[in-house]
Amino acid sequence: MSHPKHISIQDYTYNLPVEKIALHPLNERDASKLLVYRDGKIEQDVYKNIANYLPECSFLIFNNTKVIKARLRFKKSSGGIIEIFCLEPFESINDYSIVMNKTASVRWKCMIGGLSKWKEEQLQMEVTVGNEHLQIKARLIEKLIDAHVVEFNWLPAEKSFAEVLELFGDIPLPPYIKRKTEQQDAERYQTIYAKDEGSVAAPTAGLHFTQEVFKSLSQKNIETGFVTLHVGAGTFKPVKAATMQHHEMHAEWIDVSIAFIENLITQLDKNIVAVGTTSLRSIESLYWMGVKAYLQPTLQQLTISQWEVYEAPLATCHIKAKDALMALLNWLKNNNHQRLFTQSQILIAPGYSFKIAKAIVTNFHQPQSTLLLLVAAVIGKNATTEQANWRTIYDYALQNDFRFLSYGDGSLLFMAH
Repeated sequence: MSHPKHISIQDYTYNLPVEKIALHPLNERDASKLLVYRDGKIEQDVYKNIANYLPECSFLIFNNTKVIKARLRFKKSSGGIIEIFCLEPFESINDYSIVMNKTASVRWKCMIGGLSKWKEEQLQMEVTVGNEHLQIKARLIEKLIDAHVVEFNWLPAEKSFAEVLELFGDIPLPPYIKRKTEQQDAERYQTIYAKDEGSVAAPTAGLHFTQEVFKSLSQKNIETGFVTLHVGAGTFKPVKAATMQHHEMHAEWIDVSIAFIENLITQLDKNIVAVGTTSLRSIESLYWMGVKAYLQPTLQQLTISQWEVYEAPLATCHIKAKDALMALLNWLKNNNHQRLFTQSQILIAPGYSFKIAKAIVTNFHQPQSTLLLLVAAVIGKNATTEQANWRTIYDYALQNDFRFLSYGDGSLLFMAH
């Protein structure tokens, strides 16, 4: 694999007119337009018909993370607003559900809007639901390099943090959706199969899938599987460095069961399709963690950092996907784990060689973003021009009135053989 450290982000920009950014979802999830790219050809349809473009017996992998109401707005006595955006737990965790079910108090890494106005020791918010009076307080604990640690405590103390966020929080729409949240966002900025709470951004490729679409997949003997990757706010982080070597990729929590890995091994000879960039990063990370377990079975922890898949020893260890996943399974069982719960910081960019996925379903992403780099890696290069031909696809989408970003339309992109 060639190393993407030296990629210039200027090569991955395009003009995105503000009117192309979808501010609201369509009335019907599966009515969104679908661009299909395969073998250099582009077609368009709608998501309702996606099964028509997938080979029989494909295996679709979804991310079943659930978006939490991570945005808390505290009103000061002076009338000013301090907005706290919960990013991730500030404590060692081995299960996200344990953190979400914590009672009385928690500490989280947060971004804070209006920080300079936070003079009081504690911020406070109250609400009455039925006959029950609820209260939450926030206290600033410490400053980190890219965030702050905030301690929350609440009454009644027996409420879980998940319940507290549901009552006091707001859906964290992306920064480019420049409007206030509305009632429909609570449902529509969530996939219909969302299950495990922890994301602060939706795995947006899955927003287009309905029960009718799942039924059409089943009729074509297309199986589905679920991983969990909790999407962080870093997914919206623009690349500000001139070259990628100076950009720090955000780490995200992956939670995958042994049963899923066993099933994935049996599906390796099929057309494996990742629904969303998060699902793609998850399954490719599983391969590399398997390689690490293969090379060093006695490792105490398996994580993937930003560049290591491009460097020795991982990049020089050419083992088959089945052998890597079997090594991962053995590592989990030898360490008495029922599931893999760890972090991956994998950065997939042009030069990356895909190990498990054969295609991806994904929305249209921001210019100069790591998500656009991932799309460019999926599509590869046009052999005649040596120019990454993601531009062909994005130009087509712009010229054919596709809607962009989280609430927009999407694509089914097949990798080159």
